[in-house]
Amino acid sequence: MLNRLAHLVVRRRRRVLLLSLVAFLVFGAVGGGVADRLSSGGFEDPGAESTKAQQLVDDVFDAASPNVVLLVTAKNGNVDDPATAAAGQALTAEVAALEGVDQAVSYWSLGNAPPLKSKGGDKAIVLVRLSGTEDEVDERIAELSPVLTRETDTLVVGVGGFAEVFRQVGTTIEDDLARAEGVAFPITLVLLIFVFGSAVAAGLPLAIGVISIIGTFFVLFVISQITQVSIFALNLTTAMGLGLSIDYSLFVVSRYREELAKGRSVEAAVVRAVETAGRTVVFSAATVAASLAALLVFPLAFLRSFAYAGTAVVAVAAIASVVVLPAILASLGHRIDKLAVRRRAKASTRTFWHDQALRVMRRPWLYAVSVTALLVVLGLPFIHIRFGLPDDRVLPAELSSRQVQDAIRTDFDSQEAGAASVVTTGIGDPAAPQTQAQIDAYATELSKLDGVSRVDAATGYYIGGQRVLPANEFSARFATAAEGGATYWNVVPSVEPMSAEGEELVADIRDLQAPFDVQVSGMSARLVDAKASIFGRVPLAALIIGLITFAVLFLMFGSVLVPIKAVILNLLSLSATFGAMVWIFQDGHLSGLLGFTPVGYIDTTTPILMFCIAFGLSMDYEVFLLSRIKEEHDRTGDNERSVAVGLEKTGRIVTAAAALLAVVFLAMGTSGVSFIKLFGLGLTMAVLMDATLIRATLVPAFMRLAGEANWWAPAPLKRIYDRWGFSESDGDEDHDLVVRKVFTEGYRLNVLEAAAELDGDGLRELLAQEHLTIDDLQGWQNDRDQGALT
Repeated sequence: MLNRLAHLVVRRRRRVLLLSLVAFLVFGAVGGGVADRLSSGGFEDPGAESTKAQQLVDDVFDAASPNVVLLVTAKNGNVDDPATAAAGQALTAEVAALEGVDQAVSYWSLGNAPPLKSKGGDKAIVLVRLSGTEDEVDERIAELSPVLTRETDTLVVGVGGFAEVFRQVGTTIEDDLARAEGVAFPITLVLLIFVFGSAVAAGLPLAIGVISIIGTFFVLFVISQITQVSIFALNLTTAMGLGLSIDYSLFVVSRYREELAKGRSVEAAVVRAVETAGRTVVFSAATVAASLAALLVFPLAFLRSFAYAGTAVVAVAAIASVVVLPAILASLGHRIDKLAVRRRAKASTRTFWHDQALRVMRRPWLYAVSVTALLVVLGLPFIHIRFGLPDDRVLPAELSSRQVQDAIRTDFDSQEAGAASVVTTGIGDPAAPQTQAQIDAYATELSKLDGVSRVDAATGYYIGGQRVLPANEFSARFATAAEGGATYWNVVPSVEPMSAEGEELVADIRDLQAPFDVQVSGMSARLVDAKASIFGRVPLAALIIGLITFAVLFLMFGSVLVPIKAVILNLLSLSATFGAMVWIFQDGHLSGLLGFTPVGYIDTTTPILMFCIAFGLSMDYEVFLLSRIKEEHDRTGDNERSVAVGLEKTGRIVTAAAALLAVVFLAMGTSGVSFIKLFGLGLTMAVLMDATLIRATLVPAFMRLAGEANWWAPAPLKRIYDRWGFSESDGDEDHDLVVRKVFTEGYRLNVLEAAAELDGDGLRELLAQEHLTIDDLQGWQNDRDQGALT
């Protein structure tokens, strides 16, 4: 199939390039506006109890938990001062009248409610609820934040709360990534010129990268018409689009140059590059796409969005690399080396990578045990990983919303913005005495729980098992006759919502015997439900990745051991990466150097994303290396030699590809948002570790220890491979015709002259090295004798 595709692309190169240009322009015109269609939300499981409970509170009571918090600081040092109190009341009334504000209450409007006053008495809180979807709230807070942030003669107002925090998270990430791309792009270009040796060749990966990114934008635009897609998926699109395009272009262009050096014509070199490196690209893309597609099993739109973006960018990059890139190569021919900045080294049978493979294979047990032990030690911190959801502490300490939340965290006894809503429906008339008594009794019991600061209910306000304030005009919002009679209790915690204590509080609330069938929402409940939703699907995602990876590698190599070994080594490498990330980001080591605030846990979704992306990328390099080893083994039947030659042919390319990809991810690691920093630095470490410790040591060691068992498969699976597997060349022409077409006359004459001077062993080695048979030489000899080869 690839053979026929390559011949078609070479013959129709101009048409292919013209159609590609038209498609690029269409994709750019349509997909260029994709950001306006994407969502900033998608972090909740729509089927979780906390999500359903929050939806009830939103729809039935129209009085959900506050998503904006105003921190008001009295300039005279006392929020009860008459002038300050009057200004606070005026501020509350002003905010309540703003468009998009469902409600606004404050320390002053609630009759000097103690939990809304700081321990020092110099600060007070205004709680605000903005209406609308997550995206509408994000747009509205962007307009209101500059207006509400102010300083007057009597008070200073700062804006915080969930809405403002995550608005600043989004804008910070956007600014950081724009800056990072501005730095990474020129560095990548310089490295590409160095790696490829010419400016023309270096431009090819960037061209394929731009095609991949714009094509994926178009796909995401189409998908966004059907379902919710997170705007954060654009970050993955840019990084993966550029990174994979560099990898795939490097594989194809390197093989193209290698075939030219053997004496093949431009057209034949392109065809052979597509048959070999292109085949590797296709299989690599399949494994990467499988890893990312596994994210579809998770119910969170945020994670599913990365599956949409990841599989799309992999597919577009692969198609561009085996269709558009070969058309460009066929058009450029030998001009690919124009604007050379250095002379390319001549191919050699002994390079550092060849010698490295031999060193490892002389002492395979030493390298296998020592490197495995190192990776296990690096992975040990992963054992005590703890998971949470991001809050304001992911932001740099100097940002305004982070400063507001830090002040609330340290100066107040309760976490008003982290309140849990306990909701129920179908209770009958909420004003009936019996129902009122049940509401009162349950509120009393809730207020006794460890970690509860206050409970607000339709019957009053409760602290420590006592009703401290009776029902008033404001508390009427906690009950309604809708939905057959409904009510909810607002449970304000005294503990950090995004913490183990917050999770324990949710468990206690859900375990507490209630007079009604209740559901719990709020920040802590979302954390509990998100962890349950995600980790309940992890085994299924892992199974999907494992089975598809095994199937793809088996169909490529016809071996049972090779896929198993690949999966085990990748898991070993990833566990070491995650262990290092736990040691740094959860435990806080190097936090001062890297500039982030450790919170004692890792964002729940980040390791899932990192695993799927890093696993796919590591398989990318695995497939590239093993394809060359298999190619050499098929030619020679010598296990050790094939490993050495395979590493020699790929070591420099894999290292260069990893270094270029690491630049892209490392640029993301400079972000001021801690989970993006973790994402970038973690993937940088995973890519570099995989390209060095795994490919240069463990793969040769285990390939040497397994010997010929590397290529073994039981008879039933062998029959499947023979029928359905993919061989190195899938052309439909017989070998003699291919050889006559592919090799130039000069190359054939050089081979005949070299063969004439060799003995039997030397001739066999030449034939194996050049992928020829004795019949090829005899045919060429006949052509020369008859004058057809001169």
